Amino acid sequence: MPAPDQDLDLIVNAALEAGKIARRFWRQEPATWEKEQGAGPVTEADLAVNDYLSATLLGARPDYGWLSEESPDDASRLDAAHCFIIDPIDGTRAFIDGQEGFSHSLAVTRDDRIVAAVVHLPVMGLTYAATETGPATLNGEPIQVSQAGIDSANVLTTKATLDPGYWTDGIAPGFRRHFRPSLAWRLCLVAEGRFDATMSMRAAWEWDIAAGSLIAERAGAQVTTQKDRPMRFNNPEPRLDGLVIAGPDLHAEIMARLVRG
Repeated sequence: MPAPDQDLDLIVNAALEAGKIARRFWRQEPATWEKEQGAGPVTEADLAVNDYLSATLLGARPDYGWLSEESPDDASRLDAAHCFIIDPIDGTRAFIDGQEGFSHSLAVTRDDRIVAAVVHLPVMGLTYAATETGPATLNGEPIQVSQAGIDSANVLTTKATLDPGYWTDGIAPGFRRHFRPSLAWRLCLVAEGRFDATMSMRAAWEWDIAAGSLIAERAGAQVTTQKDRPMRFNNPEPRLDGLVIAGPDLHAEIMARLVRG
């Protein structure tokens, strides 16, 4: 069975090639359409990247399961000891708009834990990576989460998080809110220490957060669902109950003030 370092080499190289494919479509008005049931937009670039990743990764690891935003779900992944969890292009709306902040998010699970992960932003030249036992890195250099108090923190989140109903005293803390289009990148920006936390009160698809969750964890972040539960992946319904990701002290402050439901 390949070691996590070997799987990391595989997915990093695949992510770099995926970036080359995506850039051929970026700012070239790729064909775009809406998915069924209001699931958001998809482009021909998403599918081209997905096809490449599926052929490359499963070609190298045919006994691994496969979970991707752009592939029909196959329940056989639940019986696999390892599984790829993939978002071919995270931040598709940003990609369509010609923005730089889209990413490729690739992770490998062993059972229900992430053991290797990469988030690659091809236009910006950023590659975040980690294994379950190694450091989190950005372009090969170790990264670490920041230390901040909740009322001075810079937090990546949507405007909905400021709703008073989410907070125990009926008012959101005084943190400064910011936003980036790729959820995977948000987790990595916290890992890098450029922002102090990221959170979402809404359910999150596994492919959006699998890779970034390990990168943030290996950078020193506390990584949980919005209800302060450990994240576990390759679930039959591949969604997690929101997320809160921050350095340990800030994470504790956030959880102390959140209404968990």
